[in-house]
Amino acid sequence: MAKIAIVYFSANGHTEQLAHAIADGIKSQAGTEPMLHPILPSDITNGRWKNDSIVASLQQADTIVFGTPTYMGGYSAQFKSFIDGCSSIWYSQGWKDKLAAGFTHSLGLSGDKLNTLTSLMVNALQHGMVWVGNSVMTNSNSPEGLNRLTSYTGLMAQSNMDQPNIGPGDRQTAVLFGERIAQATLRWSK
Repeated sequence: MAKIAIVYFSANGHTEQLAHAIADGIKSQAGTEPMLHPILPSDITNGRWKNDSIVASLQQADTIVFGTPTYMGGYSAQFKSFIDGCSSIWYSQGWKDKLAAGFTHSLGLSGDKLNTLTSLMVNALQHGMVWVGNSVMTNSNSPEGLNRLTSYTGLMAQSNMDQPNIGPGDRQTAVLFGERIAQATLRWSK
């Protein structure tokens, strides 16, 4: 069984909804198992993230999917503390040759989400990981449209301030992204 870890921080629930939609896409592919790992504030002490059980799970995963809201043009401080907390894994190249992917959400249509995805990708590449992009073709920029924000580096989603749930197009794009990640994992782990 190919194990795909989704590690994410979500402040208002939108990024978590994306994580669950990606997991739904992963589950649709036989032979794969998604593992959801939220970054919790209780795991951060003096600005540094630490959770040995999540690290152990990530070590066992074939693929790691990184998710964070975009704040002020980059990933959240909570997610950065996770990245910094995993620096010893980088030093030993413990994630080398695992697949990686990323997703983000923001209030703004742009919000500079590309910077967040690029930063997630650079971190993965520094770990020696192999990045999987989003191949979902855009069909409309309406809230019902697939890949409506036209991101191929990873998954981007956007919700308005008064919108408690991600839109149907963003959710379906996340499911399809999860399917792609699962299919790539199955091919890579052969």
